[in-house]
Amino acid sequence: MEEIQFFLDDAKDSMDKSITHLQFELNKVRAGRAAPSMVEGLSVDYYGSMTPLSQVASVTTPDARTLVIKPWEKPMLSVIEKTIKDSNLGFNPQNDGEIIRINIPSLTEERRRDLVKQTRTEGENARVRVRSIRKETNEELRKLQKDGASEDEIKDAEAKVQKLTDSYISKVDEVLSKKDAEIMTV
Repeated sequence: MEEIQFFLDDAKDSMDKSITHLQFELNKVRAGRAAPSMVEGLSVDYYGSMTPLSQVASVTTPDARTLVIKPWEKPMLSVIEKTIKDSNLGFNPQNDGEIIRINIPSLTEERRRDLVKQTRTEGENARVRVRSIRKETNEELRKLQKDGASEDEIKDAEAKVQKLTDSYISKVDEVLSKKDAEIMTV
């Protein structure tokens, strides 16, 4: 049935979004190397309106341990510096009048373990989202059965949803294991 395929496609799209969201959240986790994504979520006060940092400055990584932020307007230097200090990212920005330089310290073993716990929490959240999508899809399929779809079609569709769920849970595990390996690499 077309309606069943619609629900299966919708579930797949939603699960894809869960994986994308997980990867976005894991990119924020600092793995000991500098990356522009570390400051991606910051917004600065740009003449009275909160604006993403990427829209008022360029963020580059000249080496593995340094982030360089070069504002497009000099008056923004102090605003950006204050925003970075006020954020709870744990960075200590250094302003030289032209650019802001952030040195990323290497991670201790304890901090690495904490980050792995943080990634595991994000991974569990992604698994919960995938399972919740499975539950919602199965509920929609059961409604179709009440509306006249055959029981066999619904059972087959539920089996496909379960297979889809299993594949996305394994994708979550794969993404997590890569991130954990990245974090634990000294």
